[in-house]
Amino acid sequence: MRTNTNATLKAEVIVEEAELFPKRKQVGILGGNFNPVHVAHLVMADQVQQQLGLDKVYLMPTYLPPHVDEKKTINSKDRLAMLELAIANNPNLAVEPIELFRKGKSYTYDTMKALTQNNPDTDYYFIIGGDMVEYLPKWNKIDELLTLTNFVGIRRPNYGTVTPYPIIWVDVPQMDISSTLIREKIKNGCSTRYLLPDSVIHYIEKKELYVDGF
Repeated sequence: MRTNTNATLKAEVIVEEAELFPKRKQVGILGGNFNPVHVAHLVMADQVQQQLGLDKVYLMPTYLPPHVDEKKTINSKDRLAMLELAIANNPNLAVEPIELFRKGKSYTYDTMKALTQNNPDTDYYFIIGGDMVEYLPKWNKIDELLTLTNFVGIRRPNYGTVTPYPIIWVDVPQMDISSTLIREKIKNGCSTRYLLPDSVIHYIEKKELYVDGF
């Protein structure tokens, strides 16, 4: 009986310690214009979530990318709607609209600072393509940003993995699909079947998006 009592007490102590130190959430962030979101975006997000065992990966549409050469894009309301349709059947994916709500230039440092302040129980993993790694030194407040998030790099053919920054490298099936390609296909009246989720295709057709190419 004493043994059972001791075992019960030990179990209670373990439970109490777990409550005092709850498991931190592990969340991925995949940013982009998503103009429109396509299957390569979804595969990337899903593969990172699965391979790193993250609780969830959020697809985060930008309001205005902080690029010198600003690109035309459709209304953020439509981009958000297509994202929500695209991830509707995957409980491991979600949408993070923080940059659309904030508006203005979408600097990653400002976004991650806000997310970490709003979610102090979460560790973030910011996902970028291997082709973007070499540009990290040019990112706004990159050293401060590294204290707010972990970077996950997607390996890309013909791009190296040597960098002074800590990167978690992940292999994802290569899919030569881009939003630019899809917009061109729609403009030229070509099919986008299997390049986009059916729900997104139907939304684009209903709204008559990208008939002018952007």
